[in-house]
Amino acid sequence: MSDDRLTPLDASFLTVESPTAHMHVGWACLFARPRGRAAPSFEELRDHVEGRLGGAPRYRQKLAAVPLGVGEPVWIDDEAFDVRRHVLRSRSARFEEVVDDVMSSPLGRDRPLWELWIADALDDGRIGVVGKAHHCMVDGIAAVELAALLVDPTPEPPPRGRGSWRPRSTPPSSRLLADAVLDALGEAVEVAALPLRLARDPRRLVDASRRGAQVVSAAAHSLKPAPSSPVFNEPISPRRHLAVVHRPLDDLLRIRGRFGTTVNDVVLAATSGAIRRFMQRHGETPVRLKTMVPVSLRHGDQPGELGNRISFVFVDLPCDEPDATRRLRDVHLAMSSRKQDGDPEGADVILQAFGHTPRSVRHAISRMIASPRSFNLVVSNIPGPSERLYMLGCELEEAYPVVPIADRHAVSIGVTTVKDGAFFGIYADRDSMPDADALATGIEESIDELLALAAPRGGPAKAYG
Repeated sequence: MSDDRLTPLDASFLTVESPTAHMHVGWACLFARPRGRAAPSFEELRDHVEGRLGGAPRYRQKLAAVPLGVGEPVWIDDEAFDVRRHVLRSRSARFEEVVDDVMSSPLGRDRPLWELWIADALDDGRIGVVGKAHHCMVDGIAAVELAALLVDPTPEPPPRGRGSWRPRSTPPSSRLLADAVLDALGEAVEVAALPLRLARDPRRLVDASRRGAQVVSAAAHSLKPAPSSPVFNEPISPRRHLAVVHRPLDDLLRIRGRFGTTVNDVVLAATSGAIRRFMQRHGETPVRLKTMVPVSLRHGDQPGELGNRISFVFVDLPCDEPDATRRLRDVHLAMSSRKQDGDPEGADVILQAFGHTPRSVRHAISRMIASPRSFNLVVSNIPGPSERLYMLGCELEEAYPVVPIADRHAVSIGVTTVKDGAFFGIYADRDSMPDADALATGIEESIDELLALAAPRGGPAKAYG
């Protein structure tokens, strides 16, 4: 497949987008003004971003549809690219208002699929930056790397040449059609040759058998229907709100160390406790909710790769369990089991096989997977940089992730770690879940509850597993 063509997974995020479900990944950051010097102006920040686009060619490309719909769209250079259409200024004094307004509108498909909004007149004196890029272009980790257009590990950015850029001319429709046909033929040949490759190399048969077991496990958990939830899976509007929680990373590390789990287990357990409190507040009996947990398949040598290199596992959050320690244990055992059974690898095989089905079938499957019958919510843990970061001398203080929500999904929860902080973004539909801030409060309370249980009491806690 051409490197410029959307993969089936990338294209699925275009398919499931709707007027009420905007499939952009994003983040909301707050920067301190520099001491002893003037803060950079909006124009200086915009020029700063423009000067770095040479290292990110995808950000000057847009999508072109293939005639007759015989293939997925391809990336082509935007001959009318203008950074002023992508780096924009908000004059609002309230950061929450900036975030909610930016995230409540979709990205236009007639241009490169990203925007940065800069709010340099906030009432607390800081500078806010809100970024978003379409999920067909980036996954959560690649979205974090979008910040590389803006930040550096030192207050003074290293000099970078602006360079020259000349867009390639738009290919004619006949070329787009011919390339799509050739790509489809190449994929068909690859699939047809698979049995021969397996027969020639017995080791491939062993690997195929192992992969088969992983696929069975992943499929079993994927196909299990999600419970019905009138709070979390009602029709939604286009209006969004980002509720936030900021905790010292050390809080999560203390809980992890005390109980022998992972930071991701702690995040899921805190989410379970928060949802339990939220359901009780709404007069619902707490039930287990089927949760999609994205898993990165990126390797250390792929830090700048765009597109989606993710898989998924599904776990039932133990929201029905009143005991916080048991919630953490249940989450840890479930996630450990998914990893041991190879669910992320099995799901990846399923996604690759999904790419060899007819395009109309892929679109139908994409909509089915994104429905509330498949899962109730997404919880995503997105690792961020561990060092201090600066935007033209302004130090990054807070960074909250935005994980997109599909239709009939009222909320998603993302967490990213930057330096010594853990930042939760509770991204909700403003109409069907107007009290999403209560869910953020529930996460705070759940972390406090686990911290209290993690306090030393005559010896180390027993590790789970």
